[in-house]
Amino acid sequence: MKCYGLAWIVVGILFVKSPVSLWSQEDRNDMATFSRVMEMVRQHYVDPQKTDSRTLTYGALQGLLDSLDPHSQFLTPELYRALQRETEGQFVGIGLTLGLKDGETTIITPADDSPGAKAGLMAGDKLLQVDGKSTEAMSLTEVASRLRGKEGSLITLRVLRKKTQQIEDYTLRRAVIRVQSVREARLLSNELADGQAIGYIRVAQFSESTGDDFESALKNLESRKMKALILDLRNNPGGLLETAVEVAGKFIAPDQVIVSTEGRSDQSEVILRSSQEEKHRGYPIAVLVNTGTASGGEIVAAALRDWHQAILVGETTFGKGSVQSLFPLPDGSALRLTTAYYYTPRHELIQERGVTPDITVVEDSEILSRAVNLLKGILIYSDYTVKQLASTTNINF
Repeated sequence: MKCYGLAWIVVGILFVKSPVSLWSQEDRNDMATFSRVMEMVRQHYVDPQKTDSRTLTYGALQGLLDSLDPHSQFLTPELYRALQRETEGQFVGIGLTLGLKDGETTIITPADDSPGAKAGLMAGDKLLQVDGKSTEAMSLTEVASRLRGKEGSLITLRVLRKKTQQIEDYTLRRAVIRVQSVREARLLSNELADGQAIGYIRVAQFSESTGDDFESALKNLESRKMKALILDLRNNPGGLLETAVEVAGKFIAPDQVIVSTEGRSDQSEVILRSSQEEKHRGYPIAVLVNTGTASGGEIVAAALRDWHQAILVGETTFGKGSVQSLFPLPDGSALRLTTAYYYTPRHELIQERGVTPDITVVEDSEILSRAVNLLKGILIYSDYTVKQLASTTNINF
């Protein structure tokens, strides 16, 4: 099972064609109407170059899927290949993950070191125009396709900044976006941590290598006598569901629910559990989240919270908790269809609600320092408790 963040979430389910024999008479009438309209367009539309069968069919399918929800999508062969390249860790664009918030095209997060991040675009910014064309009537699919292009080409965006309500124009140059999953893994400085050995790992998204990279980072920090860990999932839009589950499962006892999905069919009802692999436990963990934490990032944060393995610090997350199943088609195109919702181990719905932190910090710049102070307090109290216990057991009568 794969989950591609806000814009790309894929679950491997085989395509099953509904038998025509199960269609009602009303269904047949509707299909007949569709066929008549297609034929009328092909015969009478003024520009014959726009009325070949494939163009009309693909256009109709795109409209059909776009009418359902922001995340269902008909993928032309070109878009399907682009999706596959993204899951391999690189693509050409400006590095923005998009979603709908309050019905508006919203930047969930810009990828690190991408043209979008370097230009100053931020999570929560509303994308109003792309190259002078309003996004109001565009689907997420169309907006995303317009952001892609040839390496080195220019694109102009008009953006409404959420916090200041100011409208700004940005001109960016498209580039190859290489996504590095585990961005940082280090012990915090003595100055920041007051001499406490507090580890810090930032996971930008969940890719094929995340599980191994995260394991290596943990073992390295533990070998350096790490006493507490900060897991930074801010602006993590998701990625591969398997690796998100793998990361959460490194701290959770074997065979415990990490996430479940529920939909209309039996195929969409799935429970993913923690594995039997070696666990990393015995030290306090703080997980950093914000409005740019979505999908797989939300799954990890919620699982660690629900199993009391971590304290969440930051803002309520984005609320992207729907599953899109991928149905490849014979001509190289594909159907991406919302088939289920994600639920946390406590069976709380993520979709449109997000994950609420234990400690709310509105200013993103203050989240890390609040988490450090929290962990320092826990470590100091733990040391004090151990010393008190030791002094009590050594009393001579």
